[in-house]
This record gives sequence, C-alpha cells and structure tokens, in this order.
Amino acid sequence: MSTLSITGIQANLHWKDKAANLKMFGEKIDSIEGRAEIVILPEMFSTGFVMQPKGLAEPMNGPTIEWMRKKSESKKIIIAGSVIIEEEGRYYNRLVMVLPDGQFGYYDKRHRFAFAGEDQNYSAGKKRLIASIKGWKINCQICYDLRFPVWARQTVSYLPQNEEEPQLGDKAPPEYDLLIYVANWPERRILAWEALLQARAIENQCYVAGVNRVGNDGENIYHSGRSTIVDPLGEILYKAGEKEELFTCVLRKDRLEDIRTKFPFWKDSDDFKIKI
Repeated sequence: MSTLSITGIQANLHWKDKAANLKMFGEKIDSIEGRAEIVILPEMFSTGFVMQPKGLAEPMNGPTIEWMRKKSESKKIIIAGSVIIEEEGRYYNRLVMVLPDGQFGYYDKRHRFAFAGEDQNYSAGKKRLIASIKGWKINCQICYDLRFPVWARQTVSYLPQNEEEPQLGDKAPPEYDLLIYVANWPERRILAWEALLQARAIENQCYVAGVNRVGNDGENIYHSGRSTIVDPLGEILYKAGEKEELFTCVLRKDRLEDIRTKFPFWKDSDDFKIKI
C-alpha cells in the first residue's frame, strides 16, 4: 500500500521579518514527531502577503531558498511554500518544493489577487507544476488559484488502442493525485475557502490539502486558518482551528484508486485546452 504523509504548519507570520519567520518555522519543523515526508508552509511564509516586493524579493539562490534546502536536507523531508522571488526585473509569488537531495521544482502563481493589487506588482505564471513523489502526482497551486477550477482541472489524455491502430482509445487515468494550496486566505472570505477546497477534491477525484495562516497581518487583515485536508469524495480528513497548529495526515493511494474505480466519473470529463 502506497501512503504519503503530509504535515501542514498553520502559523501567525511575522510581517516582513524573514529572520523571525525562518527561525519560527525551523523550530516548528524540528518539533515534528514521527515520520514526516512533505511539510507544507503558507503563502509567502517568510514575509507575509506583501504587495511591495522591492527590498523583500530575493533570487533563487537567496537566503529563504537556501534555508529550505538546508532544512530539507537535515530533516530528510520535502518542504513546500511560496516565496517572493525576483528574476530579470520581475517579481513572482513562487511556490518552491525542495527535496532533501537539493533538487527542486517551482510554480509561479497564475491568478494574482487584483483586489489587493497583486496583479500590479507580480508577474503571472504560465505553467503548472505537477511533481512526482513516491509514485504520487502532486499539483501545486497558490491561494487565489483556488477560485479558478479550470486551472486545477484534471486534463484529458488518451491511451492508444494498439501499435497498429494509432487512433485514440480510452481516456487515461487522472493526471494527478493530490492538489496542494498554500495560502494567506482572510477570515472574511473563509466560507469560500472551505467550500472550494471540497469542490476541487470532488470534481478532480483527488486529495486536496490547503494550508493557511492565522492572525492579523501588517495591513490589520485577520486570518482564521482552517487549514484543511479533503479526500477524493469531499470528506474532510482534517480541519485546523483558528490558532497556530502543526498537523499530519497520512494519505492512502489504495483509497484513492478504490474511489476512482467505483466512481469512474473522470472517464466522462470534457476534453479541453487552456490558453495561456
């Protein structure tokens, strides 16, 4: 049986204070009991959700990514969270997933939160990141992306009928197994957060893990946490409260495959392409 252990860290971030945030998350990671495989941190975990990236952004070889590399290597865990990155004069809200061997993948937030001016200060991503870990396919996204189901939708591929007949055959199984959202989702819209996490799990027949922050940020916006893990039927496996919390949930591949076999709704999905 293939399992995947994911640990979420729901924390109250120090506004624009990288050193304090890295120290805090380092201590929380060190306190994890038992075996951890993937540790998920909130959106912009080293700074808070800041709309003035200048002076806080860093390159991919900067201190935050270096901290992620060292902590990942020393604890033998995978760490995922978003960071303010600058490349060629552009700023990105970038989710970085770092492996213990130093390899990494990244995803630039596609849907920028125009209501807060994120679209005026950060460049949009142009591709998804679907990582492969222990035989699990993991789709990594960021906060506001949660409101846009097409961007998360399992896309259709087909199996050839045979070598002699290259025509399209049956639809291939879903492209990913777990959908991760790292977030700074405010309390005033928390109902949408809870409903959409379940919706993304149900419509994509996958596990969903949403990791949010808590507390007031530097703009006096309150965040009530409610980090949540949902199974492929939309059932809530874990829901955090409104305080700082570290939680672990073990996902089971056999449970996922059983659901997809008994309820093969994915075979009836629409064929579409996303234009960037």
